[in-house]
Amino acid sequence: MENQIYFLSQNLALVLVVSSSIIFAVIGILYSRKYRGLTNYLTAGRKVGSLSLTSSLVASALGAWILFGPASAATWGGIGSIIGYSLGTAFPMIALIYLGKKIRKVFPSGITFTQFIYHKIGKNLFKLILLLSIFYMFIFLCAEVTAVSTLINYISGTPLWITAIFIIVTTLIYTLYGGLRASILTDNFQFLIILILLLICGYNLFTFDYISYELIQNNSGNLLSAKYIPNYTAGLTFFVAVAATNLFHQGNWQRVFAAKNYEVLNKSLKLSFLIIIPIVFFMGTCGIIAVSLDGKINPDLAFFSILLRDKSEFLSMVIIILATSLTVSTIDTLVNAISSLIVVDGKKINKNLKSSNTFVIVISVIALVVASKGFSILYLFLLADLLCCAAVFTVFYGFYKRNLKEKDLILSIILGLFLGLLFFPSPDFSNSILVGTVMPFDLFPEIIRNYLLFWSFLFATVGPIIFILFRGSLLKLN
Repeated sequence: MENQIYFLSQNLALVLVVSSSIIFAVIGILYSRKYRGLTNYLTAGRKVGSLSLTSSLVASALGAWILFGPASAATWGGIGSIIGYSLGTAFPMIALIYLGKKIRKVFPSGITFTQFIYHKIGKNLFKLILLLSIFYMFIFLCAEVTAVSTLINYISGTPLWITAIFIIVTTLIYTLYGGLRASILTDNFQFLIILILLLICGYNLFTFDYISYELIQNNSGNLLSAKYIPNYTAGLTFFVAVAATNLFHQGNWQRVFAAKNYEVLNKSLKLSFLIIIPIVFFMGTCGIIAVSLDGKINPDLAFFSILLRDKSEFLSMVIIILATSLTVSTIDTLVNAISSLIVVDGKKINKNLKSSNTFVIVISVIALVVASKGFSILYLFLLADLLCCAAVFTVFYGFYKRNLKEKDLILSIILGLFLGLLFFPSPDFSNSILVGTVMPFDLFPEIIRNYLLFWSFLFATVGPIIFILFRGSLLKLN
């Protein structure tokens, strides 16, 4: 759009992106030079303290997606989606207190949670979960790069692929060199930057005199109403979806193993839980405010549409630095997490596997290509979330239950995926494989037609539970 007026010039936007990325790269490389070796690369020597671990957990969890996902969901899912998103993002921190204690006890020298699956359940389920985890993190990587590239394009008109290249290349340089040590250190700096910049954004946002509760009540009161069904369906969907996926995030498990001891891990996870909730809640609230100001707002840009309503150059620069910090903190976690899975577990699948770096670089290039297409950030996440929801009960039930047949566990996951994909909505949320494609739209009641996403995640999550808990009775029926 030639006539579109942007907030900043492309040159200034790229200077901010590149300089921020390079600073993190230099910090990561210089620090990690004195900490070499595989143990430091994958687990930071298992000597990470509370403050550093808390900062890293929060910074890794709060990627650029928080600038898009919660606000976007809130424009149609209401206050319920905000609560669901907040609790779903934070809940894994509580779950890891218990799961982390068990896995550290069983595998004190462990590096990946898939190791536990391999030894406790079996090789075939291990392969499935390993591939699922890598795929989820790949989608996460695509979504993060897409998010920051979309934002820079919105502010300055910079082509998506240019931002994607700079972000990916600089992050790969220091992460592949320094490993988890570099990732955690840069996370500490990024955490402080993120908090400061979010406070600046929050202060400016709530000093706008045209924003009020009356405005929301008059224009978008349904989003706050107890009678608005999406408040419940969206809330439950996002809670289950986000919580499930983060339990498969190897970056979180790396930090479980990197903690100096269980006391440090316990304290850091609780603090992370308390920090994450208000941040995600604030970002989601911006979506309701945005749609109250403009009912035709692009949901993905809800947060920026109100913050940059007055076309402030200062706030534009703040947002770019914030988004870059959020993205880099998440990408370095994802890159290192994927590397650890390939290094530790990859050889169990392919004995000829020599290095993880080539694999990671190939994945990053594919992510760059995907990001240049500008797909919906929220939709990308939802697709990955569905896969994890189908496996979450099966895998973690297996943490505590003995004498489970590996075949039954795999079948339960396949069943969950099948059921979930039948109802998973198309990108425009108008239909699904089953509803409106294989079978006529009108054959289904309104409660199903209007809430395909909810039913998709419900069936994907509940299907495996029913199969596992009642597999004996189901087999007899067959």
